[in-house]
Formats: sequence, C-alpha cells, structure tokens
Amino acid sequence: MFSSGSVPITPSSRNPKRTIEPDGRFTDLTYWAPPHTRQEKYAGLTENDWEDLILDTLQTAVERRMVADVPVGVLLSGGIDSSVIVALLAKAGQHGLQTFSIGFERVGDREGDEFEFSDLIAKEFDTDHHQLMMPSSTVLGGLDGAVDAMSEPMVSHDCIAFYLLSQAVSQHLTVVQSGQGADELLAGYDWYPPLATVTREQTTEAYAKVFFDRDHSDVLAIFAPEYAIAAEDPSRRFVMAHQAAPGAETAVDAALRLDTQVMLVDDPVKRVDTMTMAWGLEARVPFLDHDFVELAASCPAELKLAGAGKGVLKDASRALLPSEVIDRTKGYFPVPGIRHLHGDVLDMVRDALTNDAARTRGLYRRETVDALLAAPNETRTTLGANVLWQLAVLEMWLQSMAN
Repeated sequence: MFSSGSVPITPSSRNPKRTIEPDGRFTDLTYWAPPHTRQEKYAGLTENDWEDLILDTLQTAVERRMVADVPVGVLLSGGIDSSVIVALLAKAGQHGLQTFSIGFERVGDREGDEFEFSDLIAKEFDTDHHQLMMPSSTVLGGLDGAVDAMSEPMVSHDCIAFYLLSQAVSQHLTVVQSGQGADELLAGYDWYPPLATVTREQTTEAYAKVFFDRDHSDVLAIFAPEYAIAAEDPSRRFVMAHQAAPGAETAVDAALRLDTQVMLVDDPVKRVDTMTMAWGLEARVPFLDHDFVELAASCPAELKLAGAGKGVLKDASRALLPSEVIDRTKGYFPVPGIRHLHGDVLDMVRDALTNDAARTRGLYRRETVDALLAAPNETRTTLGANVLWQLAVLEMWLQSMAN
C-alpha cells in the first residue's frame, strides 16, 4: 500500500525500510518488530523456567559475540549486566579475558568509581583486569572530543565517560562486549514500577510523570520565542501514539516497547556506538541479540519488575555472581565533574552559553541561562540530569559543527 505525506508513528512503522518511487510515492516495510505480549509457546512456564530460558538465551548471545579474528574484551562496570557477561564467558571456558573499568576523582559528595564491584568480579573470574582511573584534568579534553564526535547533540554525561574509556581500551583491544540494553529490556530503571498498577489507557500520563525530562511549558520557557516549538506538545503526541498502538498488554509492556524500540536505539546505543567508534573500538551488545530481545519482550512484566527491577535476570544469575553485585543499589556511569559542574568544566559551560556565537544565535532566553548559571547545580530534570549541562551541550555541539 502506498502512502504519502507523514507516516503515523507506531511500533510497526518504526525504522522501516522505505522504498521511494520516481513520482514521490513510497512504501514502508518493517522487517522485524518484537511483540510485547505473552506468547503461546511460553504458556505454562514457571518462574524457574523463565530464569533458565533467560540465562540460556543470553549465554548463546554472549558466545555469538566472541566470534572474531582478534581478542574480545568486556567493558566491566561492576553492575549485574556486564558482570553476568563475564560470568557466562567464564562458564563457556574463556580464560585470560580482558576487562576494563573506568573511574573518576570524587567531586563533592559524588563518588566517581565503582571499582569495589568491578574488582570483585575480576577477582571472582580471574580476568586480566584494567582499572582505569581518570584524573579530573582528562574530563575537559574528553568533553571536547566527545562533542566533536557527536553527529547530533547527546546530553548524557556518560558520553564523556565512554569517550575516555574507549580511548584507553583502544590501546589494548579493538572489540569489546558491553551490557547495554538490559535495563530497557528487563525493566531495570526506577520509572517502571510506578506503572505496574496503571491501567493500559493511562500509560502515557503515568509514564510522562516518571520519565519526561520536563513539561512542554518548561521547554517553551527555555528557548527564545523564535525557536520555541508550537504550542502543542510533539513529544507527548509521539509517546501517546506509540504506547496506544495495538499489542503491549500492560502499561509496563507499553513503556518497555517504547523504550526498547525507540529510546534505546536513539539514545544509549547511539551514544555507546558513537563514542567507541570515535576510537575505532567495536562494542558488541549481547543483550540486544534478536533472540534475547524477543524473549525479554514476551516475559511477563511482573517477573521483570521483581527485585526492584530485572528480577528475572537477578534470580537467574544467583548461581553465577556474588550476591554483593546482584543486590547492590543500582549504579550509573559516574562522571562527578559533569554531574556537579565546577571549575574548568563550569567555565567551559559558561563560555559556551555566553560567548559571541551563543549570543548571536540567541537560542535560549537570556534570563533562563542567567538563572541557571547563577546556581549551576540546582535545577534538575525528572531523572536528575543537570538542566544547565543539557543546554550547554546543545550550544557546544552547534558551535563545534560551525568550526
């Protein structure tokens, strides 16, 4: 069937193959879209059955990604996702596996590393471990390099961490495995549990409260009037169209479907791919193996939500991993110098938002920028991101593209 104009945003039309005819007409073909519904072939499985199936499928995915003409290492954060990859490789008979962890100097009350846990895993499985501590002086250079490597603005502070980590790892290996994707597939983030008791029809309203960075009115208050988006909220419209589409039996399923098919692809996976390839490092992601994605999408939501998230993976991993790693508080890729802006990094942010290029562009309302610069670490988004940092990255990226 031919379509013209814009295509409705639905799971089935996400990232399709588009064929355009000489007269401008086009057809879209989606070759793969994993369902987020319960599948008949899995009917009757017990919790233990699901745990075994999750681990067996991940084992296959991990082994598939060891096929290479060169040694393959692992980016080991010390969280359960990268740790279980190491454990499964050890189970498969891998010896002398090179693992890499990065850390940064503490800033204020922000710890800059999770070496306690990565060291534990490295010792447990006797890996050839590289503990990479980055002094604060490297953050500024990493920031410049990361922004230059971006094909589009990427506001997450872990871009700089991945950029610096990739620079260091590329001196040893050219291929690594990474635990990217497990949280979006298996409900590992804290915005999923509040959706457990929400009706399917209320998905987007509830999801927006726990996930959206800011209300549309806040967006309009940031940008200068000539740049401000129309009065309607395109972000909410996009999310609502995706989450209201057929399939995805529960509100949690609908949120995971969006996060898996859209957010994961357009944000964290793109960040990791961009920053690793900036140094010629190939990052392979076993959690995004198509068989594992399909299985995770079919897994009952309550099994994923258990244990404060990723319950089915945590329970499946108890025979492999130390409990200290499985039951730890969820960590993130810490870059204290970015999460808490100060010193040279804050000076760089201030310059980017107030220099001649920024003033000529006039992207943001001046009073908004002035207020943020006066208290650079106070204004946070729903998920705790620094609003000033987000504005600065966009402006720095625009200036980088102009050079």
